[in-house]
Amino acid sequence: MESLVTIAAVGAGLAAIGAGIGIGRIGGSAIEAVARQPEMYGKIQALALIMVAFVEAIALFAVVIAFIK
Repeated sequence: MESLVTIAAVGAGLAAIGAGIGIGRIGGSAIEAVARQPEMYGKIQALALIMVAFVEAIALFAVVIAFIK
């Protein structure tokens, strides 16, 4: 039983690391896009926030699945 908890913790950690990497890439790409076209700031920001929400939802789903199993 203890090994299942360890595996769930590793799965939750991997999900958190993956979400961090994904959000970092989204943020970096958004900053680069705004630097190239400053007039598109509003649209780029809105799209970046939507994508961050999707990444967070997937990470939360992965953490829940890791602890259910």
